[in-house]
Amino acid sequence: MSLSLGIDVGTSGVRTAVMDGDALVSMARSDHPKQDQSRIDANGWWEAVEACLTAQIEALNDLGVDPKSISGIAVDGTSGSMVLTDGKLNPVSPALMYNSKGFDEEATKIEACIDGAHITKGSNSALARAMRLVSLADSTPVHLLHQADFIAAKFMGKGGHSDYNNALKTGFDPETKCWPYWTDQVIDPALLPMVHGPGAPLRTIAAGVADHFRLSPNALIHAGTTDSIAAFLASAPIKEGVAVTSLGSTLAIKLLSATRIDDPSVGLYSHRLGNLWLVGGASNTGGAVLKRYFTDDELVQLSAKINSEKALNLDFYPLNEPGERFPINDPKLAPRMEPRPKDKVAFLQALLEGMAAIEAMCYEEIKARGGSTPSKIFTAGGGSKNETWTVIRAKLLAQTPLVPIHREAAIGAANLTITV
Repeated sequence: MSLSLGIDVGTSGVRTAVMDGDALVSMARSDHPKQDQSRIDANGWWEAVEACLTAQIEALNDLGVDPKSISGIAVDGTSGSMVLTDGKLNPVSPALMYNSKGFDEEATKIEACIDGAHITKGSNSALARAMRLVSLADSTPVHLLHQADFIAAKFMGKGGHSDYNNALKTGFDPETKCWPYWTDQVIDPALLPMVHGPGAPLRTIAAGVADHFRLSPNALIHAGTTDSIAAFLASAPIKEGVAVTSLGSTLAIKLLSATRIDDPSVGLYSHRLGNLWLVGGASNTGGAVLKRYFTDDELVQLSAKINSEKALNLDFYPLNEPGERFPINDPKLAPRMEPRPKDKVAFLQALLEGMAAIEAMCYEEIKARGGSTPSKIFTAGGGSKNETWTVIRAKLLAQTPLVPIHREAAIGAANLTITV
């Protein structure tokens, strides 16, 4: 038996999944330790991984499965979360999370180096975040490590490695396989990791770590990915035209295309997966809007009363506040939810129709820029359970969205060791 282990370092905690090919063997979960959010210690990430993996090993033993059967390990983490470490992987700076922003001084330096649009532009860019970390370092840094890189490094006992997906927003170009030529003007290039394709074999697990977790000393650590891409890998096969719509607090779109599409004007960018490009963007519409007006019970009860065969066509653009990222990139775009029907059922239907229209528009924007037409659309996130919403979406998408067998990002990370 040869098993794969996926580790998902998410926003609320860590999940692990052990897979035997396509079959799920076992999963485990652990919360992140409570920390001062003004100065996050990356060691807390590792503590959560230790706790989760310890529980996972115990679960395998209870099933009569030998943990030494795990031959491949891959990690995903939140995109843009990072830390600086010394050569022994001790953090020399606080960790900065994916949603930290306000790096205006760093953004100005980046903009002075480049012409036109670039993924590193903006006061919340990952590269600007990395530059701020340098100014916060307590001692001389050796490695800039994204969250997934840090955990993988702890398993290997060696830093300096990343993957195309985590490194993208820090400035790495997965097509030319190079960091920007102007990188040395804003950050010491020696800090930047060597970047590999997601799933690429890196090195075997460090002996002490293998002993600690009772894993095989021959277990191979693979290059990881971001949490959202790991969720895609859990939900859908890697095939041109396959797409995943995530209906969570926000609405996120990802489509595998033969063509790379980077268009900041509408909030589109591409990650590399094998020989294909995972084109994606995220809208600010989604479940957070619904939960502003309805309880979970109301959503179930009212959805059942909607006549999805008769569209209201109120042309809603549901947002909780002004500002949109994709398919319209406009920080001032106003919500459009008037005139509001007095009937709660009709109001919910209008919101669902508006969100479905935004989803269809997202795929049209990708197609208009040379991307593939979706051959299959899988649905992840809590919204996938709403059958009425699925019927409404099917009409606008001209196909019935599919519910994947697996949805957990940890499963997608495990799949990296065998599929990419």
